[in-house]
Amino acid sequence: MKALILVGGFGTRLRPLTLSVPKPIVEFANKAMILHQIEALAKVGVNEIVLAVNYRPQLMSSYLQPYEAKLGVKISYSHETEPLGTAGPLALARDILDDGEPFFVLNSDIICEFPFEELLKFHRSHGKEGTIMVTKVEEPSKYGVVVYDQATGRIQQFVEKPQVYVGNRINAGIYIFNPAVLHRIELKPTSIEKEIFPKMAEQQQLFALPLEGYWMDVGQPKDFLAGMSLYLTNLKSKSSDLLTPSGPGIVSPVLIDPTAVIKEGCVIGPNVTIGPNCVINSGVRLRDTTILEGVTVGANSWIKSSIIGWQSSVGKWVRMENTSVLGQDVHIADELYINGGKILPHKSISTSIPEPEIIM
Repeated sequence: MKALILVGGFGTRLRPLTLSVPKPIVEFANKAMILHQIEALAKVGVNEIVLAVNYRPQLMSSYLQPYEAKLGVKISYSHETEPLGTAGPLALARDILDDGEPFFVLNSDIICEFPFEELLKFHRSHGKEGTIMVTKVEEPSKYGVVVYDQATGRIQQFVEKPQVYVGNRINAGIYIFNPAVLHRIELKPTSIEKEIFPKMAEQQQLFALPLEGYWMDVGQPKDFLAGMSLYLTNLKSKSSDLLTPSGPGIVSPVLIDPTAVIKEGCVIGPNVTIGPNCVINSGVRLRDTTILEGVTVGANSWIKSSIIGWQSSVGKWVRMENTSVLGQDVHIADELYINGGKILPHKSISTSIPEPEIIM
């Protein structure tokens, strides 16, 4: 079986992290975002994955190459010279995808439990052209809602940002299609959600399968941190041995790379991931935070709801909060307050950032 992952462009929503690496290989819970998806696809028997990219494919290729042999999948790249939207990439990869078998399509920013086996089974049971996974949201009026027959799953219509309640399920960005769908799509910038899906629904060729459990589009810092919390909480509910065991100074769920050094008197968690080769000095308090590889945090600093980029350092007695994001190789001096600062790579910060701002 085959799959196409819509990787897309510059990852601007996740800057400053994506100024250093393409978004799909930013680590989410100590593993490149896209690897969560590739591993789940390989598990269900997918043996060829096409990544639809229009930004730095060579960087991704060199990063992912070792995983091809490890996971038993072939990873190829469909390079868009112009952005083709969410449907155009299917037309560009038509020759690879059109082999008579159903194929998966997914957005690269999605994190969930990826129930591909269940999706494949349901898709085969109704025999129509496409199935999309739908997830429940609290405020449907902010989204495009999928209205479908609860008994059969057949999609009746899509309602964009409804002002009256029509349902609370939205497109989760995970699909499976028969190759017949490829004949609907031309090689030009096209939106699968706005141009292809409504026609398929009209012709009774599109079905919905509810996605149970957690789901998050982690394409921007606030959602990245919320998604990390959902992911870690899910691991905790399954008593996963991936998590760092609770103990003195560890408030579960926490995921700490074995090479990281945590000094005495720290309180780590809940909802913290710490990458390889990090040093967390004594008396540090971390919660709801991602620390990427090679970071040093100085003694007695307090960090909440922040992302600390690769090879950065935070001084002693620093307070950082409110979705602050440090790019790669950023250095924060001692005794500063960082409130919602987004700091571009290779900067040294010597004064506090009392209000949210971007530091160029």
